[in-house]
Amino acid sequence: MSSAIPLKTINQDGTVSIKNGIKPNKYSKIESQRKPDWLRVKPFSSSNYLKIKKDLKNKELFTVCEEAMCPNLSECWNHGTATFMLMGGICTRACKFCAVDTGNPHQKLDKDEPNKIVNSIIKMGLDYVVLTSVNRDDLEDGGAEHYALTIEKIRQEIPDITIEALTPDFNGSKKSVETLVLSGLDVFAQNLETVKRLTTKVRDPRASFEQTLEVLSMAKELNPNVLTKTSLMLGLGEKEYEVIEAMQEVISCGVEIITLGQYLRPTKNHIPVEKWVEPEEFDRYALIAKDIGFKEVASGPLVRSSYRADKSAYLVKEKRRLKLS
Repeated sequence: MSSAIPLKTINQDGTVSIKNGIKPNKYSKIESQRKPDWLRVKPFSSSNYLKIKKDLKNKELFTVCEEAMCPNLSECWNHGTATFMLMGGICTRACKFCAVDTGNPHQKLDKDEPNKIVNSIIKMGLDYVVLTSVNRDDLEDGGAEHYALTIEKIRQEIPDITIEALTPDFNGSKKSVETLVLSGLDVFAQNLETVKRLTTKVRDPRASFEQTLEVLSMAKELNPNVLTKTSLMLGLGEKEYEVIEAMQEVISCGVEIITLGQYLRPTKNHIPVEKWVEPEEFDRYALIAKDIGFKEVASGPLVRSSYRADKSAYLVKEKRRLKLS
């Protein structure tokens, strides 16, 4: 049987994308390691989960929870948090860790998506919503205006909800970042993903460690009232001192929230896991991050960038209180 992942035609317009983002390559012949017990997640399903899944499908909405094969999907959905993926399910980039389909969406956007998102949030009864997206290098502004319109619509219809945006890097465009941070969101997130040395090995060539730092700095400068956040995957071959250096660099950009989790290989075509980082190591990194100065830290084998994002809601409330005082 061939190990190749086939091209997948989606929609009636014949748009073609690479399923799970990566074609067969030098990594495809490397067998995946058996996961340790602490990474085994019991299958979970509930009537609420199935209802949400059906609603999303009917509205043709994407969640990164599903597209990126997140192991915490059911837990987050049942705690009133979900991560919607804007602008479709085709990414213009091909990071070697990511399972989202890649291709060229040809500037297509669903103009009714903001309304669909709002209706789903209300139906799901969410208190905290995370908006992320595929990279849209086919759009001049990287999709920033569409992001902003969605945030503004949510804020208009559900004033008290907490909104986090986990964004692309917009190729470092200050105008696009400004559009986002002035749209009414509470948390602006842009992920480093890995340490500086491994960035070119792990991320798409158009992304860079320095550009992510620049985007995070821009967001804080343009709107100091917005919380900023980033995330690192561990187990890709990084050294402890490199993780600490990365945390020190992002804290210098004014970032308040960081998450650290184990990299999990989505398919055999993706970059292999170099190490299973033990829970005790994640606990140690959490203490180090707190000592460095992060206000909120989520660190654990199954933690993802938006994992139980609602736990940082207290920081948002504090920001709002200070703004009003």
